[in-house]
Amino acid sequence: MRLVIFGLTISSSWGNGHATLWRGLCGALARTGHRVTFFERDAPYYAAHRDLAALEGGALRLYAAWGDVAAQARDTLEGADAAIVTSYCPDALAASALLLDARALRVFYDLDTPVTLARLEAATRGDPDGGVPYLGPRGLRDFDLVLSYTGGPALDALQARLGARRVAPLYGSVDPAVHCPAPRPEAPRRGALSYLGTYAADRQRGLDALFLQVARRRPDRRFLLGGSLYPDDFPWATNIDHVRHVPPREHAAFYAGAALTLNITRGPMAAMGHCPSGRLFEAAACGTPILSDAWEGIDRFFTPGTEILLAETTEDALGAMALSDRELREIACAARERALTRHTAGRRAAELVALLESAGSRGASCGA
Repeated sequence: MRLVIFGLTISSSWGNGHATLWRGLCGALARTGHRVTFFERDAPYYAAHRDLAALEGGALRLYAAWGDVAAQARDTLEGADAAIVTSYCPDALAASALLLDARALRVFYDLDTPVTLARLEAATRGDPDGGVPYLGPRGLRDFDLVLSYTGGPALDALQARLGARRVAPLYGSVDPAVHCPAPRPEAPRRGALSYLGTYAADRQRGLDALFLQVARRRPDRRFLLGGSLYPDDFPWATNIDHVRHVPPREHAAFYAGAALTLNITRGPMAAMGHCPSGRLFEAAACGTPILSDAWEGIDRFFTPGTEILLAETTEDALGAMALSDRELREIACAARERALTRHTAGRRAAELVALLESAGSRGASCGA
């Protein structure tokens, strides 16, 4: 199958969760005989932190402005079986318009569905910060298939609010070749708790309760925080080590640096539920026990208590840190087995191909 993707980024993992997911999916697709061409606007902030220069078994098309690549995109679509436009693609409207004249299957993949719906709701209230810049006035009506990183009630909302005709979940995943267990530091050098994530205001309340307050309560322990965009007035503690950017190739070593890692879900996603962060699958594949905030549907991905630990308060987090090494190891092993069985990029790539084949290509062959 020949696929064309118009996305936010695959070349830089800095400050976004899209790139790592696409790398895993595109790599898995290439290994099973499919070819992907990925169009990405060459944004300066991604160019400054680029950690992927070429696409395995496919092509990466970087461009400065849509006018520079529109003709090439049209030619590429001529030979494509399916084309995917994603949320937060800076040229989503232009790419979507181009798809109207293409014979390829038209697909929209919303990797940010709760944010999309929240912005749509804000716009209906007259909020000047509302609106969805990557969707036109017809919403999702012109797409043959709409994929969502979020399942559950979000799928119904995409149909009711945006006119999607056919919807299906395509959840996050992990590439086991990138995320796998790394050597752990000796106990004196190992942190008690780590957190890996870009700064987001709607995660700050959870981060404060489950990480910052915990660090203050345990000044005798070391804590690790990795991620970009943290403001100058962020309330650091002296026992928190901060790494400004952790590229995917260094995730395994980062997770290995602490006995337990924390997952905090963004506000709109936690409120809607059924939206697992890619960090859950990555940490699990790396064999690190996970402590997460709770949200509806999390038990569909990992079983609380045996594959993942859940926390709502500082006391909950402190209790998780007090578990023995044996207890944490058992939870980590169970989560790793679940991730490698159910949540790999290879499995998601197969799900994607099946969804595309089921939806049907409007005149083009969808055979591998």
